[in-house]
Amino acid sequence: MKNEMSLWKRFKGHLKTINAHKLMVMKHCFRCGLYRQGLLHDLSKYTPSEFIPGVKYFQGDRSPNNAQREAEGCSTAWLHHKGRNKHHFEYWIDYPVNKDAGLAGMKMPLNYVIEMFCDRVAASKIYNKEKYKDSDSLKYYLKGKGHYVMNGDVEALLYKLLKMLSVKGEDYTFMYIRKKVLNNR
Repeated sequence: MKNEMSLWKRFKGHLKTINAHKLMVMKHCFRCGLYRQGLLHDLSKYTPSEFIPGVKYFQGDRSPNNAQREAEGCSTAWLHHKGRNKHHFEYWIDYPVNKDAGLAGMKMPLNYVIEMFCDRVAASKIYNKEKYKDSDSLKYYLKGKGHYVMNGDVEALLYKLLKMLSVKGEDYTFMYIRKKVLNNR
C-alpha cells in the first residue's frame, strides 16, 4: 500500500478519528445506561501496538486494520485489539466442549453485546460521515455475516437491534435497549 499522506497528517487524522469514534461510542453507551463501558471503550487503541499501525495505514475513509491486513497479510493491530476488548464477538471465540465441532462463538454478557452494537453504529457514522444512514450498520453487518463465528443468541440480538435501528431509528432503538433489553437483566 502506498500512502501519499505525510506522517504528521496521518498521525493527526488517526488520532482525530479514534477520538471521535470513542466519544460517539461513549455517547451511545450513555444513552443505554452503560456509563463505565462508555468511558473505558477502546482504550487499547492508544497503545503502541494499535496506534502505530493505525497511523501507518490511516486513510480516513476505512479502518487502517483492513489496509494493514492487505499490506502485511494480517493486522497485528486488530489481533491486539480484539484480544483486549470484550465488546468484539471475536474475543469470545473458543473451542466448545465438543472439540470435534471446531471453533464456536461463546455467549457474550449482554452489556458487551450492547457495547458492540454502539461500536458498530459509531463506526458507520465516523466512516460514512454526512452520508450516514441508520441502515448503514445493518448493511455492513450483512456484508460480513457469512464469515462470522458468533453465538446464535448474540447474533440474533445484534441483528434485531441493527434491523430496529434501520427501520425505527436511533431514539426508538436506544430507548428499547435501555428499557427492554438491559432493564430485564
